[in-house]
Amino acid sequence: MWDNRFEEILRLHLPFLPADEKLQEDIRLTDFGLDSLGIVQLLGALEDAYGVRFLDDALTPETFQTPAVLWKTLDRISETAG
Repeated sequence: MWDNRFEEILRLHLPFLPADEKLQEDIRLTDFGLDSLGIVQLLGALEDAYGVRFLDDALTPETFQTPAVLWKTLDRISETAG
């Protein structure tokens, strides 16, 4: 599972996710308001917060489908960066 910082950042970019609703690992992020501009902003926020850079192979629509896939990608990038 992901850490609190990831969830806080992700929630900021999901305008249709109620604050009291649990963030499920398999929800479709686009269903909760993540659009192309939101993806760019989310990407920047995650890179800043975790001190990583998403390389081209991670910049796919699949990466931003669900919280679980995004966290797994971020975790993999963090491991190779550290």
